[in-house]
Amino acid sequence: MSIRTILVDDEPLATQGLRLRLEAHDDVEVIATASNGREAIRAIKTHKPDLVFLDIQMPGFDGFSVIQGLMEVEPPLFVFVTAFGDHALRAFEAQAVDYLMKPVEEDRLAATMERVRQRLSEKRGAQEVERLKEALVEHAPEAAEELAEGSGTTEPHASNRFEKMINIKDQGQIFRVDVDTIERIDAAGDYMCIQTKDNTLILRETMKDLEKRLDPRRFQRVHRSTIVNLDLVRQVKPHTNGECFLVLDSGAQVKVSRSYRDVVARFVH
Repeated sequence: MSIRTILVDDEPLATQGLRLRLEAHDDVEVIATASNGREAIRAIKTHKPDLVFLDIQMPGFDGFSVIQGLMEVEPPLFVFVTAFGDHALRAFEAQAVDYLMKPVEEDRLAATMERVRQRLSEKRGAQEVERLKEALVEHAPEAAEELAEGSGTTEPHASNRFEKMINIKDQGQIFRVDVDTIERIDAAGDYMCIQTKDNTLILRETMKDLEKRLDPRRFQRVHRSTIVNLDLVRQVKPHTNGECFLVLDSGAQVKVSRSYRDVVARFVH
């Protein structure tokens, strides 16, 4: 399946150069170009592309304004392309797939396209599951009920909707954290302390919202203010009053309160 793509840049030579480099990728189809933000918004709404390569600094609407102008429609994937490196932070905050510096290097573009293909595969897989559910509800309601009852363990694409990488802004920098490396998450008001084996990073987000982004088969709350990666639990140590401690790979110990012990017991063997 082709990746329907729009190129947005106010410099014709930059658009031409990117188009030439994309010709090396057989699955990319450039369906339109735009030279400013207003044209970009119209083109995206009209063509509904899968992917947009978006310049940041343009006359009128800049790249970030384009994204804001698409709030009422389902947005495509965005890759920012710019000659300036000081917009990377905002680009990641805007959930861009990647941030490319001009002139775009072929190897760097190839890595970006791999990320794009992965994201599109996950997105399309989730859409196929939703279409199947809708068809079952209409034509086979009993089968739909059975699917819903078993979705916690049998849905083939269930894990695709959970985050694999988390962007964390800390002291003016963006850290890309692989969720596999997260040992535990501790709440501190509206902030989360993301603990890996070697580092601690602060994320401004509520625990309730963060839980929705993590696969519950791996990340479970074991205390009112603590989430643990169950894959990194090395030992369970009983404690008084029905409580227990989880010993993590790093050697850290996390108390499991009584109200959460049954939840952890289903996953830790």
